Amino acid sequence: MAVTRLWLIRHGESEGNVAASEAERAGSPVIALDIRDADVELSTTGREQADALGTWLRSVASGVDEYWVSPYRRARQTLAIALDEVPGAAPTRADERLRDRELGILDLLTWQGVQEIHPEEAARRRHLGKFFHRPPGGESWADVALRLRSFLGEALERPGPTALVVAHDAVIMLMLYVLLPLDEAELLAFAAEHTVRNASVTELVRDEDGWKLVTFSSVDHLEREGADVTVHSGEDDV
Repeated sequence: MAVTRLWLIRHGESEGNVAASEAERAGSPVIALDIRDADVELSTTGREQADALGTWLRSVASGVDEYWVSPYRRARQTLAIALDEVPGAAPTRADERLRDRELGILDLLTWQGVQEIHPEEAARRRHLGKFFHRPPGGESWADVALRLRSFLGEALERPGPTALVVAHDAVIMLMLYVLLPLDEAELLAFAAEHTVRNASVTELVRDEDGWKLVTFSSVDHLEREGADVTVHSGEDDV
């Protein structure tokens, strides 16, 4: 039986999210992090969000047939904390195709930093647009969509009707692009009006007419548990 219900969860707030927001507020061109993106951990708030996510997950876990997770530490931590008190949880599989978008030479730069240090890339982004701009050494949104098509082509045909993914904001946005499906203009219009919040829940279901979006970026579970609701994107600019 193919997957017909898909939960998409963004990781909890990370130390990288916090550092990026602090750099933006300070007008700094550079984000103060000294570790690679794959190793960035959850912040204290992110751990609290993951714990609150676990309360919600216990109410639906019996119906989840498989968990998929980005190999990046912040995503794996979010799922591990959320599943800590879920007895007999279904298998968890990490897949590198669910990793966050790679920014290449723009990594650890704010938008101000991009304009100051790589003005030619700022100009290329304005010309090519957010969807197709690929920074040297990095990925465009179109590149991420390509690896997600590969992942979903395999994963959605696995046995079991319900699956849950823990990944990143760009990954969740681009899964909507692939599954609903959307075109470039529709995706960019949706992204301009919506943000994937930390530890939020997005739900899609599939019927004979294809995939439908049921819930986007819900944080009701965080609010019920008294956890902070945080919004960190960065995808709007870089």
